[in-house]
Formats: sequence, C-alpha cells, structure tokens
Amino acid sequence: MNASTASWQRGAAQRWSAGLLRRSAQLPALPDLNPQGHLQRVVGLTLEAVGLRLPIGARCSVESEDAPLIAEVVGFAGDRTYLMPTGEMRGLKPHARVSPLAGSGSIHIGESVLGRVLDAEGHPIDGEGPLRGDQEVSLQATPLNPLRREPVEKPLDVGVRVINALLTVGRGQRLGLFAGTGVGKSTLLGMMTRFTKAEVIVVGLIGERGREVREFLDKSLGAEGRRRAVVVATPADRSPLLRLRAAYTATAIAEHYRDQGKHVLLLMDSLTRFAHACREIGLAVGEPPTTRGYPPSVFARLPALVERAGNGYAGQGSITAFYTVLTEGDDLQDPIADAARGILDGHIVLSRAIADAGLYPAVDIEASISRVMHDIVGEEHMQKARALKRLFSAYQRNRDLINIGAYQRGADAIVDAALEKWPRIEEFLKQDTHKAASFVDSARQLEQLLG
Repeated sequence: MNASTASWQRGAAQRWSAGLLRRSAQLPALPDLNPQGHLQRVVGLTLEAVGLRLPIGARCSVESEDAPLIAEVVGFAGDRTYLMPTGEMRGLKPHARVSPLAGSGSIHIGESVLGRVLDAEGHPIDGEGPLRGDQEVSLQATPLNPLRREPVEKPLDVGVRVINALLTVGRGQRLGLFAGTGVGKSTLLGMMTRFTKAEVIVVGLIGERGREVREFLDKSLGAEGRRRAVVVATPADRSPLLRLRAAYTATAIAEHYRDQGKHVLLLMDSLTRFAHACREIGLAVGEPPTTRGYPPSVFARLPALVERAGNGYAGQGSITAFYTVLTEGDDLQDPIADAARGILDGHIVLSRAIADAGLYPAVDIEASISRVMHDIVGEEHMQKARALKRLFSAYQRNRDLINIGAYQRGADAIVDAALEKWPRIEEFLKQDTHKAASFVDSARQLEQLLG
C-alpha cells in the first residue's frame, strides 16, 4: 500500500466517524434503565448485588422469606453495588432479587406535623394518626450562598441565665453542647426547648437509648414544649443508615420552616452518634480508617450537615442550632469534639466537677465561648461577663487552698473579691429547671451581682 492510498483510507475513516457522530446526536437518548439485580454476597452489615445501575443514596427492595427488606446504595465497585439495609437481615437467601425503588431522597411534611413524633423516614410513630396535607421536602438541600445569608445580629433568649448572661446566643448561631455522660445534657436541652423564644422547635434524637426518648418527651420536653415542637427519634438499635437519615430529616424539617420565614430552634442529640453512623457505613464499604478509627468521609459529612443551619436569605427565617457532642471520658480532644469546635460558632462545656458540686446546669464558663456574643450585646454587658469569668476562674484556681484554710486574705485582690461574692455567684449560676430566666432579667441580675 502506497502513501496516497493510506492517506485516502485515513481520511475516509475520519469522514465516516464524523458522520456517525452527527447521526447519533440526532437520535433520541435511550432511557436509563435500572433492571433488577440479584444478591451476590452478605458481609457484615453490607449487601453486595450485581446487575444494578443505581446512584449512591438510591433505595432498593431485597426479596426475603419474610417481608421485603429495604436497603440503600452506599457504594459500588465495578459491576458490584454495595447496599446497607435499614432493618434486620432476616430471611435473606443467595441470589435474592433486588429491585430499585423510587423517591428515596425526600420526605413528606404535613401541615399538622407540629407536636408530632416522627421516625427517620418522616412517618409518625406517636399513634396519633397520619399527617395531613403532605408536602414533599428534599433531604439534601442546595448549599446557601454565604454572601447572601443574613448576619447574626440579634440575641436569642434561651431562658437559661448562665447562657443568656455569659454566653449569649445569637439568632441563627450554631453551637455545640459538649458533655460526658450523666452531667445534665438532656435536662439542659429540655430547658432550652421549653423556654427559648422560637416559633418552631425541631428536636433530633439520634442514636439515643429507647428509654431516653420517652423520658425526654414526658419529662424534659413536656406538654408545653411539645405543642410547638417536631421530634425525630431514631434509637440506637436502628441501622446506621436510619440514624444518618434521621439527622438529615430533622435538618430538612428545620429548613422547611426557615424558608417560610419562621425562626427555628434545632436541637440535635447527638452529633457524635451521627458521626458514629457515618463511621459504621464507611468502614462497611471498605473505606480506610484514619483518625482513631474514623474514615475521612466522617469529617466531610460533619460540616456539610452543620452548614445547613443558620440564617437564611433576606426575607427568610433562621435556624439556631444546638448540637450535643459526647466527650468520651470527658476528653475534649476527642476527634469528633475537636472537629466540631472548628466548624461551630461556639461551644458550651458541661463539667462533671461542677455537676458533682451541685451546680445545675453544670456549665463550665471558663471552657465555654460564644463567638458572636461581642456582636450582639453592648460593651457594658460584655465587660460584666468578662469580670464574672475572672472571679470564677480565680476562685477555681485557689479552691483547694480555700477549702483547707491555707489562703490568706489580702494575698490577691481578685481572689478576695471572688471569696466575698462566691455565695451570690453560685446562686447566679444555678437555676431551677422549671423556671425560666429571661434575657433582660439575666442581664440585670449580672449587673446587680457585680455592682
């Protein structure tokens, strides 16, 4: 074959390819069919299926001897699709049929949702009948433009004196409530639920013990707080997918009311259980652990969830959010606690030592901070709060010397002032769980305390 013949053949091939591309562009696109697949393998909490072409987050029905099992796509590799079930894996057989389901990324919110208790799917579990007037809401909202969001400029009255006076919360702020076990975390959440000046309250109970869900509803929340609250409850015995979905459901409900112009209080207990669910899913699909057993996806999901709260655009409402963070062994350097401090607008630390001393709520005002307080209160209020913190810190540093009588008055003027005012400081810091302390009263009592 000479050079001219080879050149002619290359040109013909190029012309044929170009014509084929033009003709294929004119043909209608084939529908993206998702045929049924079948179960290939079960490893731990993960199901491996073949024959499916589904995106992550899609839901499937898996054939079983009992009722069909609902599972969600959490990953894929080659022709294998990894699914995680939302319930117990009973009655599964080899090569069981796996069928795609529609409508997996949204929930239905009814007009009568206030005062109700929902599960992770948005279905009522309180036995008071179905929701009325369903409206479909997506679980994964489009991120808001940070330059168009309203700034945090107004204080929010949460009804707790120590927070109102010393750690003032702004409307649209996102804070972490850091606590170990048994130091009054749920009690403080219940106080804020009942006393906060918000139009709608959304409570997400993620991964808690089933007994605590009922106790929170009856004791911490009460009938008064429940009337204007929506509770999303997913106990610890549910699958990690449902615990993850419950956090998104609670956030989506809060966003729904914010977009309607309402001021929402979002309480999520807890952010740590959300992270644990992310870890279980990540490890189940083979993601490598990095920081103390947490895979990298955990630290990507945390800010994506938290950033959905806050103020909306002009004309919209706000979401003021409190996320509880469990400090294992009272260790504030836990990876989740450390990551949460970096993405939140402040943190309130509950101290076991203060709780053991009988001061409730056991807020450690030395270790706690509100990063927007200086923008929403006056200069005089700010100076009084700093002065009280100095007195509290001076007393705590010298507590042992004071208790054994080794401290001599006159050695330190600040410690002397703290000793003189300490009984009144203790009265100021503690509060009856059934009595609210308004923002105005808290500021006035702070001024009276310091003179």
